[in-house]
Amino acid sequence: MKSIYDSRQRLKYVFIFTAILISIASLVVSDMLIKDLAREERQMMEVWAEATRLTASKDAAVDMSLVLKILQGNTTIPVVLCNDRDSIMSLKNIDLPENNVEEFEKAKVQELKSKNTIVIDMEDGTFQYVYYDDSIILKRLLIYPYVQLSIVFVFIAIAFLALASTKKAEQNKVWVGLSKETAHQLGTPISSLIAWVEYLRTKEIDPSLLSEMEKDVKRLETIAERFSKIGSNPDPAPVDINNSIRTALSYMSTRISSKVKIYTHLTAEPIQVLMNDSLFAWVIENLTKNAVDAMEGQGEITFQVEERDKVVRIDVTDTGKGIPKSKFNTVFNPGYTTKKRGWGLGLSLVKRIIESYHGGKIFVKSSEAGKGTTFRIELRKYKC
Repeated sequence: MKSIYDSRQRLKYVFIFTAILISIASLVVSDMLIKDLAREERQMMEVWAEATRLTASKDAAVDMSLVLKILQGNTTIPVVLCNDRDSIMSLKNIDLPENNVEEFEKAKVQELKSKNTIVIDMEDGTFQYVYYDDSIILKRLLIYPYVQLSIVFVFIAIAFLALASTKKAEQNKVWVGLSKETAHQLGTPISSLIAWVEYLRTKEIDPSLLSEMEKDVKRLETIAERFSKIGSNPDPAPVDINNSIRTALSYMSTRISSKVKIYTHLTAEPIQVLMNDSLFAWVIENLTKNAVDAMEGQGEITFQVEERDKVVRIDVTDTGKGIPKSKFNTVFNPGYTTKKRGWGLGLSLVKRIIESYHGGKIFVKSSEAGKGTTFRIELRKYKC
């Protein structure tokens, strides 16, 4: 069964793909405009070069006022006119420095020469050269698409973050509301069951049966208590992690398939962790159930505890079918499940309890298809 978030994930990728297409289209259109403007500037400079040639012409029919108007009409394109020895004859739209003018002019000639060159045949056996740069407008247009795209991507990123935080807040409300309502709904039948157990004690019924019923009622009370703590700040207390794991597994060992073997490798000395024992037991139970499902009711589960500096690591390893690497993070999403039945909330709940209520971490340490998976929990060690 696919996760209920898969469709939303696909929509996210479609949105990203569409944004990339729009960005590429914007760059292509901008590139076309830039090339068109560069061609127009080239034509303008060719006209300017021709006007320069005409200033040396002895043809009386030449309208010098028009020639001068063309030469003066260039107010945006930096240009240098040089002779065949690259000595500057004139320059326009270039600001000269107060010092080292000659060195600046030589450097500027070499710079513009490498960009755009127009050769003027003076028709007397000599040549002049027009070296020019892109106009300020063209330079701004070259930068503009990238600035525009940067702004667009920033807004997209902000939108994603806002949507993610809104989605998370909504999920939190759903979790808390569902948990509180579940605890409330369990309260009435639990009270009724307690009363029935007390009533049955007055009858001639096997005490061992009543004892088992009482255990199940207490179990329901524990479950209701756990749900009631979701959304609140349960008071943590120093607890020996080894003992907490033993207690949780002692309950689970009689309620899973006899074909599943549970092994524990705990530390010789107690390790104190500041936590809520009831909620942590819920974590162990869910991980155990998840492992049993992954092994289809047959295999081995190993709990290993080790201490590294200020961190306590709990590795939970099963011999199940494994998890694809691409799903290492997805398995913790609410709704993710591979079973035909179920809501897919077990691992999501585990992650929430470990991270939100104990300030720890849980992740898939390793997994191999057909061999099994190892989940790792990391908690801070408590210092007295």
